[in-house]
Amino acid sequence: MAEIRNILFIMADQLRWDYLSAYGHPGMPTPHLDRLAANGVRFNRAYAQSAICGPSRMSFYTGRYVTSHGSTWNQVPLNIGEWTLGDYLRPLGLRVALAGKTHMPADLEGMGRLGLDPESADGVLASQCGFEPYIRDDGLHPSQSVSPDLAYNRYLAVQGYDGDNPWHDWANSAEGEEGEILSGWYLRNAQFPARIRAEHSETPWMTDQALSFIREQGEAPWCLHLSYIKPHWPYMAPEPYFSMFGAEDVCPVNRAEEERSQAHPVMRAFMNHAEGRNFSKPGVREKVIPAYMALIKQLDDEIGRLMAELEEMGRLDDTLIVFTADHGDYLGDHWLGEKELFHDCSVRLPLIISGPGLAKGGVEDRLVEAIDLVPTFIDALGGEVPSHRLEGRSLLPLLKGNAPRQWRDVVISELDYSHRGARLELGRGVNDCRGWMLFDGRWKYVAFQGFEPQLFDLENDPDELEDLGRQSDHQERSRAFQARLFTWLTEGRNIRATLSDEAVEQRTDSWLKKGVVFGEW
Repeated sequence: MAEIRNILFIMADQLRWDYLSAYGHPGMPTPHLDRLAANGVRFNRAYAQSAICGPSRMSFYTGRYVTSHGSTWNQVPLNIGEWTLGDYLRPLGLRVALAGKTHMPADLEGMGRLGLDPESADGVLASQCGFEPYIRDDGLHPSQSVSPDLAYNRYLAVQGYDGDNPWHDWANSAEGEEGEILSGWYLRNAQFPARIRAEHSETPWMTDQALSFIREQGEAPWCLHLSYIKPHWPYMAPEPYFSMFGAEDVCPVNRAEEERSQAHPVMRAFMNHAEGRNFSKPGVREKVIPAYMALIKQLDDEIGRLMAELEEMGRLDDTLIVFTADHGDYLGDHWLGEKELFHDCSVRLPLIISGPGLAKGGVEDRLVEAIDLVPTFIDALGGEVPSHRLEGRSLLPLLKGNAPRQWRDVVISELDYSHRGARLELGRGVNDCRGWMLFDGRWKYVAFQGFEPQLFDLENDPDELEDLGRQSDHQERSRAFQARLFTWLTEGRNIRATLSDEAVEQRTDSWLKKGVVFGEW
């Protein structure tokens, strides 16, 4: 794959897989992403390793399951010893940089133990998940703690937006009839347009940062992680995008009364969170989802601008382009808001990949996981994939139309909800809040510590409305999945990550050759 010299790794935050026209949404036109799919391969069954920002991204960046890398929820630092994308690609000659969000807090305790200065060159890479932070902006800045020195706030100040926190006051708030600020932190204000001009909002600003980086590289090879922070809440969209969608464009909600009246205990606890209660109220979805759709439309337009610039620069001829999301958004489906749990609207991902030498217009139905991207990047650049450390599989054979004889028969996702109010409602300890999903393409098995499992038949119930876990005629299937989960936990992960399989082969039964004698008569 010598044609591929660069990698553009695009991620949207909290973008549902089914809110793109390429994936069949009836009222959400995304022509630029459709075009990207027509020029590449669209993966129909891609899944996150966890349906929440931090652990999902750490799996994307490490190529390892959540149980393996240990960053189980937001603000849980990734261990200093974990390898990330930059560690694999820099030795292949690429500059590996970030424009946008990673949601990674640094392992300052681990860095301190090693005497690694966070301000040093190596310390910065360790603090930024292995990326060179061309622009780091995670968004989500509460007004009381935001720094005016943040890059986007500095940009807004130059554009004439006043206040200590223009990110909140302009980009993520509306304006009331008497000039008062209507904060985007409250769902009720999604029904009003953001105060900011569209060209100064977060998504085009982040596109500008990406284009600046790419132009600076000239002919030098690079990998850029362009990580947009929308359409994640606050659901505040600027004009003219705000007015493009209304309540009539909102798809019917996907939920059944039995889901609530006979709810699994963990589901019920999540339904009782504020986002679950409010998205279940009449009229809320009709006010919030049009803004969500507007943010996606703006994102699609920015992808179009980005692709046009890349084509003009000649970068489409030597760049692997990946578009995905870190997770989805319930938006009221299943009586829930936010994400985290294991329904497809939360854990299933959009994934589109294009590049020179790859299939065009392909649609791939095999089960793929977020952890597959790191080995794919290494493989596409001609590097050697360290299979003893990485737990994903290279997608390059699928991208080139060479179907392997054997592929995975199950995808796995995980959750640690110990930080959430659901834990307190359920009376669980901080180490008793683990959940797992196994999905084999038809049957989805969900297990939570201390509770009976769930089971869904997506062939006959694609909307995941009927939990079969309690039915006696499905107990044997649930037990088989439980055994599969145990096998994966005990055998299916790469625990020996510091020594290659080849080194183990060479060392096997070699002690006598080294003069070490034991057990001999």
